[in-house]
Amino acid sequence: MSAVLALVEQESGEPAETSLESLTLARDVADAADAALEAVVFGDEGAAVAEDVGAYGVEVVHHVTHDRLDGYAPEAWGDAVAQLASAGATEAVLAPGSDRGQETMAHAGASLDLPVAANCTDVDVGDEYEVERQRWGGSLVEHARLAAETTLVTVAEHEVRMEPAAEPTDPGVEGFTPNLDDDQFRVTVDRVEPSDTEGVPLGEARVVVAGGRGVGNAEDFDQLEELADLLGGTVGASRAAVNEGWRPHDDQVGLTGAKISPDLYVACGISGAVQHMIGCKGADNILAINTDPDAAIIQQGEYAVIADLHEVVPALSEAIRDAE
Repeated sequence: MSAVLALVEQESGEPAETSLESLTLARDVADAADAALEAVVFGDEGAAVAEDVGAYGVEVVHHVTHDRLDGYAPEAWGDAVAQLASAGATEAVLAPGSDRGQETMAHAGASLDLPVAANCTDVDVGDEYEVERQRWGGSLVEHARLAAETTLVTVAEHEVRMEPAAEPTDPGVEGFTPNLDDDQFRVTVDRVEPSDTEGVPLGEARVVVAGGRGVGNAEDFDQLEELADLLGGTVGASRAAVNEGWRPHDDQVGLTGAKISPDLYVACGISGAVQHMIGCKGADNILAINTDPDAAIIQQGEYAVIADLHEVVPALSEAIRDAE
């Protein structure tokens, strides 16, 4: 029986959300191709993801181990995935569209001499696979045919909703030791520095309160900080606010910043340019607070308050405190 492999990134045995997103699409591909869904994991604690990925229908977890793979090495990861794909009847390999996922699949494609379709949002199985993918940061959607012995795909982050399988599995864990040499370890990650950013990381936050040019200055972001704290979220910013020096680039949401998928996105004083909406379109709900009823983000959001954010945001914070 053929298989569909899904690369799963993990941290301390916990699979990344973007990996669960790509697993959801990989399961659809496996079902359409009548193939087994199998996961590929790296790291000492990789095998610990078995229960989590079993909830998504994975039948086998391939735990890649090697005496030099104690950290991330892009060429080694890519070549290991290529060797694993070549070891059996592999229909397709999918990976999250994260930095590591994209880099690993690029090296895997080079090793296998096969094309890679990046940032896909849908895959249609047939004699030739048809993929839907984002180009130009998501401002263009492309439909293309991909003819290859094994289809290699990365899944656009926060574009496929995580959906556990109707029937969870109890996957077995199989070790896999690739044949690697010094060339595959020319680039390695030898240490990870902890971030000095406090609070919930922007990409993981379930609530994001973001400010744009309408906030007016860096000091008034304190109001947004307070609201975000009360909602258990974090603060983001538009490119305009970052360019003004009011917030660091790490807070930027948009084409040249972070792509997020919170449950709630509160956009304060943000006009809603196309480049910004590319970053927040994965939000389940958008609440726009703006004095301009014709602002583009008003048309994109589920909820809108046409008023001065400097009055609305403190009032929201006070209402939340009163309700506690």
